[in-house]
Amino acid sequence: MSLLKTVGLRASYGQVDVLLGIDIDVSEGEMVVVLGANGAGKTTTMRAVSGTIARSGSVVFDGQEIVSQSAESIVRLGVAHVPQGRGTFSELTVEENLRIGAYIRKDSIESDIARWYETFPRLEERQNQRAGSLSGGEQQMLAIARALMSRPRLLLCDEPSLGLAPLVTQELFEVLKNLNEQDGLSVLLVEQNANLALKVASKVYLLETGQVVASGSAEAIAGDERIRKAYLGG
Repeated sequence: MSLLKTVGLRASYGQVDVLLGIDIDVSEGEMVVVLGANGAGKTTTMRAVSGTIARSGSVVFDGQEIVSQSAESIVRLGVAHVPQGRGTFSELTVEENLRIGAYIRKDSIESDIARWYETFPRLEERQNQRAGSLSGGEQQMLAIARALMSRPRLLLCDEPSLGLAPLVTQELFEVLKNLNEQDGLSVLLVEQNANLALKVASKVYLLETGQVVASGSAEAIAGDERIRKAYLGG
């Protein structure tokens, strides 16, 4: 069953058209990765889905058209966005960031805080530190944990490995994989480390200059010699 479906999704910055009609489908419980070179429109796709830029076309989430809805309304529907570059509140503590992530909820959030501290022990160790004083990897852990505090059904994750050491990247991807497989969380992932992303995703969309130029199962995309030479370093 489709959880997110975009049809003819378009977006621009001023007079510059960036997305030229993107069709993407994310099923319930699926992890989908968007690949492409810099400037292909990957981050713009995530921002268009989450409502943080103006867009046109169709964006349907859980059967509801959301293309004209605000970013806050989309969060309340169950979509959480971890933007490129972390996006934590640097002057607030780790725990204050987590609590802000749950601002749409009316129920108790203490068990969720405990869960993400267990998942990311370094966050618990630094719970009273300002987010801006954390390492890059710790900030990315916090950004993901904060997004998950809203208990989303769909997580948009934009370049989680950017600037991180390989071991930290592996740890983050293991968490995302477990959330997808064990919790059934749907994930739409933009990632420069294509080989790593293909190991956890079930489906792939390849963007070039604002258009989908290839899509298919991760296995099929990884096995396509033309795509491998152009995007996967071999």
